[in-house]
Amino acid sequence: MISVIIRILLFLGFLFIIDLYSYQAIKTSFPNNIWAKLAFWLFSISVYVFIAYAFLTFNRGTSSSGFSTMASLLILSLVPKLIILLLLFGEDVIRFFRGLFTSATGTRNGDFLPDRRKFISQLALAVSAVPFVGILHGVLIGKYRYRVISHTLEFDDLPEEFDGFSITQISDIHSGSFDNKKKIEYGIDLINEQGSDVILFTGDLVNNTSKEMEPWIESFQKLEAPMGKYSILGNHDYGDYMSWPSPEAKVANMERLYEIQEELGFKLLRNENVQLQKANASIDLIGVENWGKGFVQHGDLEKAAENLSDNSFKILMSHDPSHFDEQVKSFSKFIHLTLSGHTHGMQFGIEIPGFLKWSPVSLRYPKWAGLYEEFGRYLHVNRGFGFLAFPGRVGIWPEITVLKLKKKVS
Repeated sequence: MISVIIRILLFLGFLFIIDLYSYQAIKTSFPNNIWAKLAFWLFSISVYVFIAYAFLTFNRGTSSSGFSTMASLLILSLVPKLIILLLLFGEDVIRFFRGLFTSATGTRNGDFLPDRRKFISQLALAVSAVPFVGILHGVLIGKYRYRVISHTLEFDDLPEEFDGFSITQISDIHSGSFDNKKKIEYGIDLINEQGSDVILFTGDLVNNTSKEMEPWIESFQKLEAPMGKYSILGNHDYGDYMSWPSPEAKVANMERLYEIQEELGFKLLRNENVQLQKANASIDLIGVENWGKGFVQHGDLEKAAENLSDNSFKILMSHDPSHFDEQVKSFSKFIHLTLSGHTHGMQFGIEIPGFLKWSPVSLRYPKWAGLYEEFGRYLHVNRGFGFLAFPGRVGIWPEITVLKLKKKVS
């Protein structure tokens, strides 16, 4: 407990140093406005208190709402201040060398460090307001701003009977983070409106425990697809990120999660495959348990694809996109399409179609969102239906993917 308190105090001290620097912009821009200064410190101190409370009371086995509120307040407070710090520090570097020069030459009577310019402080405040508004929008609106993204993929060896076959992919529901039933049901209705042949869910139904999904079972039971609904497990579904009172409790949690998948109408694929039939033709659907670089590796692609023909058309569901680069693209049996999620696009980034696509998560995952192709094998990484930790999305919106398969005309 003492070590936790020390870490909290060190972290709050770090935040206080950032606040002291950022406060210079307020003081310079509003030298005679006591209310502006008071509002700055009241907001900052409120964030300190809530962070300390959230850390001291945090328990992965309970609702994540307190931690999510702390995360949103921290990001809402810290990101704009870091931008202010960056701009003011840049000005300070210029002021230092200019002061050094003027002091040495005597052009300002030995005045070593010139006064901070009001314009720079006001500019810093104006620039920092942009991410502040963006983050606020992401918390209040962006996390439920569902969008449908469609792709059409052509294959030489797609069975003719499956020409026009459609898939709706959803991923990373993270039901433990939900806080608005009306918005969730809107998203579910939007999934059904796509009218796809199958719905494929690529993992992370919960944050930590199966009970997080209990209030949402009735809502997600409404998902419909004429050729079935299939799912796999993600890294969060195993309950590895919390302490359990006993090994038996963890096993019981997993058993209940399997039951919930069945109650939702999903066929859970655990290192196994099924055949999707149309007329006299079929395609193979493979589902592996989580396999991630740096995460749990319960997935067994060899086992999941055993007894499948080398020449059959194959779709793989694998939660973590790192699996594609590490194993799938060089797998002995040709897998035409892999569907993943996991990254959430870090719930933060910039996407301008055809021009710019960036998120900090790209530093960890080269394939982090959207469609990729290597050696004739496709990977699609879904940006996620839900959200985790930070209760918002900025620039990376929750995604419902529709993939249409077409027979390539020779």
